[in-house]
Amino acid sequence: MDFSVLEVANTWRVLVTGAAGFLGSHLCDLLLSRGHHVTGMDNLMTGHMSNLASAMRNSAFEFIEHDVLIAFDGVFDQIYHLASPASPPVYQKHPIETAKINFLGTLNALELAQRTGARFLLASTSETYGDPEVHPQTESYCGNVNQTGPRACYDEGKRIAETLAFDFHRMRNVDIRVVRIFNTYGPRMNPNDGRVVSSFIDQAIEGRDITLFGDGSQTRSFCFYMDLIVGLERMMNADDITGPVNLGNPEEIKIAELAISVIAMTNSSSRVVNRALPEDDPKLRCPDISKAIRLLNWKPEVSLQEGLAETIAYCRKNLLRAST
Repeated sequence: MDFSVLEVANTWRVLVTGAAGFLGSHLCDLLLSRGHHVTGMDNLMTGHMSNLASAMRNSAFEFIEHDVLIAFDGVFDQIYHLASPASPPVYQKHPIETAKINFLGTLNALELAQRTGARFLLASTSETYGDPEVHPQTESYCGNVNQTGPRACYDEGKRIAETLAFDFHRMRNVDIRVVRIFNTYGPRMNPNDGRVVSSFIDQAIEGRDITLFGDGSQTRSFCFYMDLIVGLERMMNADDITGPVNLGNPEEIKIAELAISVIAMTNSSSRVVNRALPEDDPKLRCPDISKAIRLLNWKPEVSLQEGLAETIAYCRKNLLRAST
């Protein structure tokens, strides 16, 4: 992917936690393309070293296998904190670990930022809005989260992570940035992580039934990974902005319509099979990105059709490689 359209004036020492994940690995590639010195950290709970194959070939990249629950050190100018399970099946299987990662892991990363004077960016999530009663979701909306439900380990985990970031900013003068990431997709997504785009594509390519939870009338808005990581970089390098700022695609689509599109684009014979809607699954999800447009001059550029085509090609290649 060519990121040369964006220019960064300075070269930084950058730490990316959660570096072996879907977004973390693409972010490392972007930062390396800018000439930064990048340290990637991951405990490989959900990340995969294969995602970092490109980064590992760059002499300006260093990988450290480390758990953010254990305090860590180093000298950095910028810290992108992405470490956290983001897959509903994974974080519901490991809820206590997920809550600990989002509290203690964020605490450790913020304390490192304080010690070294690094600028700190927290990758938060649209899940802080829960099952929203305000639509589309603006940053001023405080959300509708079930704090005792099966998704709370992640939803409330990210909410306390935001609280920590702002308290470190107010009480200890840490230079923070907080972004709320809406549904993002693209190459390197794990097909088994339960997220809808990768699940639909793999099911369609293999001719299996496409699992549609509920009646498919629930909506999501999907942002291509390249647009999203450009937004992260813009936020990190913006002056006098703490956030939170929504990053996502404001073009809303029903999940049933997404399934139909994927079937058509893969020329698949798959059938759509309905299953019960999971507990606390949001019925609506769409960002208001007026703040990102105004403050960051950012909005998504890649259409869903274009992004799905690239993602489908990647998934086909991966499935072919796995079968040979």
